[in-house]
Amino acid sequence: MRQFPAFLADTGIVFGRCARATLRSKTNLLFGMLQPLLFLLLFGPLLDGLPTAEGTGGGAWDSLVPGLVVQLSLLGGSYVGLALIMERRLGVLERLQVTPVSRFALLLGRVLRDVVQLTAQSVLLVLLGLAFGLRAPLAGVMLGFVFAALLSAGLSALSYGLGMRTESVPAFSAVANTAVMPAMLLSGVLLPMSLAPGWLDGISRAVPFRYTVDAVRDVFAGQYATGAVAVGAAVSVALAAGALAAGTRTFRPKA
Repeated sequence: MRQFPAFLADTGIVFGRCARATLRSKTNLLFGMLQPLLFLLLFGPLLDGLPTAEGTGGGAWDSLVPGLVVQLSLLGGSYVGLALIMERRLGVLERLQVTPVSRFALLLGRVLRDVVQLTAQSVLLVLLGLAFGLRAPLAGVMLGFVFAALLSAGLSALSYGLGMRTESVPAFSAVANTAVMPAMLLSGVLLPMSLAPGWLDGISRAVPFRYTVDAVRDVFAGQYATGAVAVGAAVSVALAAGALAAGTRTFRPKA
């Protein structure tokens, strides 16, 4: 019975330590939002008037903004593991690993920090989208944030696992860039993959993030009981659970 309160306390300590480090690094907070905002400001107007969001009131913005929310989680979550490489070099992580702190708490505290940060950035992105013409129900937006949080948790856990397995920043960046860029393009964050040629649409179905994007677009449109939402929920939960389980194993000290 005492193990669960201890686990919560350990998670809270790790979360607090990571959150304080994030708040001290205002540059990272700013640049973490930069790319989605650039897409919103510079790419969005090019889509205005195109039939990318049929059946919605906001036109292209109703399709682009939900995609950018997922893109924010995709890009933000995939590179957080870089910080672990420095912690390993400084011996910080090694000292934590030999303490009684739960291995899962070492990972979960970091992941929760990332989820909170990316959710806050997503709120700002949606508010700006509303100024441009996004029209979405509050319930749909909140549910979209839940999907994005699950994606953030899964990708952050995978990123930390990669950070534990790679020895240098260039090696980490090479692996992450190779995986993230094709996944982002094939998931349809900028334009729905239904607009793509049949062969490209077929390839994109092998990318799990596509189902999260489709689900977020549906809930932003106020459509909650659709097949896309059900599939997106199942894929997002499975990805988060599997990634957290795999990431936890990498935090165990080497024999």
